[in-house]
Amino acid sequence: MRLFWLTTVAMAAFAANSVLNRMAVTQGAMDPVDFAVLRLVAGALALGLLVAWRRGPVWAGWSGRAAGVFGLLLYLFGFSLAYVDLAAGIGALILFGMVQVTMFAGAVLAREDVPVTRWLGAGLAFAGLVWLVSPAGQAVALVPAAMMAAAGVGWGIYSLAGRGARDPLAATAANFCLAVPVVLAVAWWRLDVANLTGLGVGLAVLSGAVTSGMGYALWYVVVPQLGAARAGVAQLSVPILAAVAGALWLEEPLGWRFMVAAAVVLGGVGLAIVKRPLRR
Repeated sequence: MRLFWLTTVAMAAFAANSVLNRMAVTQGAMDPVDFAVLRLVAGALALGLLVAWRRGPVWAGWSGRAAGVFGLLLYLFGFSLAYVDLAAGIGALILFGMVQVTMFAGAVLAREDVPVTRWLGAGLAFAGLVWLVSPAGQAVALVPAAMMAAAGVGWGIYSLAGRGARDPLAATAANFCLAVPVVLAVAWWRLDVANLTGLGVGLAVLSGAVTSGMGYALWYVVVPQLGAARAGVAQLSVPILAAVAGALWLEEPLGWRFMVAAAVVLGGVGLAIVKRPLRR
């Protein structure tokens, strides 16, 4: 039950990031890349202060840092750039579909035991998500779709890099802090301070310090216990949670299609999360 609740909180944090990003871009008139820059810097500052304040090691070591930093940057900027021209539903499908593919590939390469029930649960959850956000004949822009796919691969790599984290908080702080020079270079190149709004900056700081920084640290606690395959499937619940949050706070409509798809996705996630496979 502890693992279930920790996973639930982490998924809620990921969903909150989507809502905060949409609010910043729409209501806060925030440029998506500027949002990503401020989000990462805020997360690095908050995590750095927490690691310095607590009693324990400050540096998590170099193991997993290269993959963690690369995956984090690929996810943040891929998602931000794709978000401008890609519909939210299609973006969610591409993002978390690629996350699942990446993490299942990582599980196979690491020779994890992936029982039949986990494959069935993953397939059921993915099928429900496909049905929910199917384009219904709408054209999908190739470049934004490729960027969102890259973001999904990046988040999958970031999650896989956390499997061996002995100190999740220090590991997350190290990833964020090592990524700061890159985002500062991006900020110097294109950040327009005059176009920043109070609401947009506040949402970026909230997303970076709380739902990203704390959420990602919690995720690094959860991933080693879930394993790559179950962690990949669990994240398919995020678009459902984000859709519910969008309906509550952004007044985005939900219909019967969403209700049915949500039941299918969450049922598949529940089947895949079961620790032991069903007996034959």
